[in-house]
Amino acid sequence: MLGGQPDVEVVGEAGDGLQALTQVRELRPDVVLMDIRMPRMSGLEATAALHARPEPPHVIVLTTFDADEHVLGALAAGADGFLLKDTPPAQLLEAVRAVAEGDPMLSPSVTRTLIERLRADPAADRAEQAQQRLASLTGREHEVALAVGRGLTNAEIARELCLSVPTVKAHVSRLFDKLAVTNRVQIAICVHDAGLV
Repeated sequence: MLGGQPDVEVVGEAGDGLQALTQVRELRPDVVLMDIRMPRMSGLEATAALHARPEPPHVIVLTTFDADEHVLGALAAGADGFLLKDTPPAQLLEAVRAVAEGDPMLSPSVTRTLIERLRADPAADRAEQAQQRLASLTGREHEVALAVGRGLTNAEIARELCLSVPTVKAHVSRLFDKLAVTNRVQIAICVHDAGLV
């Protein structure tokens, strides 16, 4: 399915997490589709190991189950997307393309899981912590964070704020460092927790 697309090249396949790490080191793909359940090293462990490398690839975690611990574990490990294996082929391709451009992609059921989890946590504590984290941002970084929180892509943010796409990407990278997060979804959660969207 992926190999037949003119803008997608499948450069490798791995049967387990350790093999995935080796393949990524040798082949340097832009996007990795990672299964959670694999022998020798789980997909979550492999995702965390990849994310710890300099210039890591984007990772979309695929699983049969959307249990809370899998979703949160994948995002905490640095995944840029989380999809169920029954995702229709067209949506999977859309996710690969979006994640390659730096935009997160979550299946609708995963989004519901995250929203329910956020609603279950003590809101006051989350809001205060998020506001403290956002207070360290410059005015422009704050604007970019709000736009990410609204779900805008880099291109949409660039148009709205009259910036170039590379400038937006640079701001998003600084947000990762300043907010101590690993992906855009976590930026959006921080903005949501602060009550800004």
